[in-house]
Amino acid sequence: MSGLNKMSSLYSARDKKKKKVFWNKERLNRKLRKAGPLSMAPKRNNIIPNCHFHKDWQRYVRTWFNQPARKQRRRNKRQVKARQVAPRPLGKLRPIVRCPTFKYNTKQRLGKGFTLEELKGAALNPKYARTIGIAVDYHRTNKSMESLQQNVQRLKVYKSKLILFPLKTAKPKKTDSTPQEIALAQQMKGVVMPHIPKARKEKARGISKRQKKYSCFNALRRERAIARTWGMRAKKAKEAAEDAAVTGKK
Repeated sequence: MSGLNKMSSLYSARDKKKKKVFWNKERLNRKLRKAGPLSMAPKRNNIIPNCHFHKDWQRYVRTWFNQPARKQRRRNKRQVKARQVAPRPLGKLRPIVRCPTFKYNTKQRLGKGFTLEELKGAALNPKYARTIGIAVDYHRTNKSMESLQQNVQRLKVYKSKLILFPLKTAKPKKTDSTPQEIALAQQMKGVVMPHIPKARKEKARGISKRQKKYSCFNALRRERAIARTWGMRAKKAKEAAEDAAVTGKK
């Protein structure tokens, strides 16, 4: 009887445990139903988010509430400077350069500064050029005669239009402008001598017989064949020249 009692007590303990587990699952399901639909797991092979929000982060928050006021202060300073140097232009004269890389080198834009060679062509000293509003770039070099001549002409046009105020009104220099020219000076607005690209428009024309017969496919194939076999052709031409030289001696 004692053994049967033990067995019955064991079964009852197991049943109670099963009921407890079942009851815990039911409670969990009820909580999940109240919480609503679960969010999906994060995608791709990224770092598993495991943030530690245990710091006193409010001490380390930085704000920039003075940003709008500083913006206004900088603007006011620029206006004061413009009034002081008026009618001097705020910007400098920049050269016309080609855009870098093969993709954009057909376009032109304003560069950083004029080269020493360009300033020499316009009879200007680099130090003096910087004092009259001309930007100087000591690193850039001229790669073509066209760009050199274009920027030299640009400097000459700028010099012809320039009105120089004397540093000392009592002792004006020869290079300074006359009082009549100074009276005509006006405040410069915008970019100094901006670059305006000239758009070339092709005129309508008839298609010739040669253009109709031309095939891009055949032309590309021909050029590829020449590039592929130029070594063999050069070798054959060299051997033929040597044979001709030998036969000529005989």
